[in-house]
Amino acid sequence: MAFLGRRLLHSLFVLWAVVTILFLMFRLMPGNPLAAYINETMTEDQQEAMLRQFGLDRPLWEQYLIYIGNLLSGELGLSFHQRKPVWDILMAAFPNSIVLTVTGLSLAYVFGVVVGAFLAWKRGTWIEGIGVPLVLTTRAAPEFWVGMLLLAVFSFGLGWFPAGGANSAGAFYDSELERFLSLDFLRHLTLPALTLALYLQGLPLLLMRSTMLEVMHEDFVTMARMKGLSEWRIVIRHAARNALLPVVTAFALGLGLAMGGNVVVETVFSWPGLGRLLVGAVSSSDYPLAQGAFLLISGVFVVMNLVADLAYTALDPRVSHDRVK
Repeated sequence: MAFLGRRLLHSLFVLWAVVTILFLMFRLMPGNPLAAYINETMTEDQQEAMLRQFGLDRPLWEQYLIYIGNLLSGELGLSFHQRKPVWDILMAAFPNSIVLTVTGLSLAYVFGVVVGAFLAWKRGTWIEGIGVPLVLTTRAAPEFWVGMLLLAVFSFGLGWFPAGGANSAGAFYDSELERFLSLDFLRHLTLPALTLALYLQGLPLLLMRSTMLEVMHEDFVTMARMKGLSEWRIVIRHAARNALLPVVTAFALGLGLAMGGNVVVETVFSWPGLGRLLVGAVSSSDYPLAQGAFLLISGVFVVMNLVADLAYTALDPRVSHDRVK
């Protein structure tokens, strides 16, 4: 319980620091936050009325206290550009980002675990000599380049998948679940999820391979060989199961990291998620919306970091004992 309490306090402190930095970052930037919406035809009274509407006429410390109070009550403000509550706009895009992130990350980790264990089993062979450089190449390739390549081949060239968006124009569904399960949505999801998976698969694959190489020299693996068990059974039933610990915990942390990395993928494929929403908000100087998007992405990262830490502790109790000491 003491370890859990420390981790919760640490996470709350990080969230407070993120909130404070976001607040100061947008308000201390040069120029008027409403410069994009105040034109020369407005009188001074109209400009001051607009500043009062968004609370920008108050001292900075008072704006900060109001901002913290609004956050605690679940109020993220009003979008400058769309003139709608920021929370409603974020919640319309958040499910799309979650589906894309979870799908891409799941593909990456399933592929990474299987291939990583296989490359560890084939240590020193030509298969490993080809596989590892290939993995490093796909990991180092920029996301936008991979996405544009997939678009050129499978969308513009072969016409198998749509070029962008999450649904075809005019498509209507009775619920979000029906939309997510529709063939049209899955066709739109394929290329962005594959791009994200190709970019993310390097970490679980190399992590699984390096952990497997360590586990393969443990005493219980040697004992399994002395019992006459087949090499494949030793790899799957004994070595791989014990090598999964760091990979499982990395999955939770990877979910938070992938949420932040979706900006490029969502922009390339015009995917209506938080990343694309964030880019549009920054380019249009919509500070409340950009601030809310940053905050939501940061919140997901902090929460998943906490989940990863707790999962590692639950899977390996020695971690919590060591930290308590």
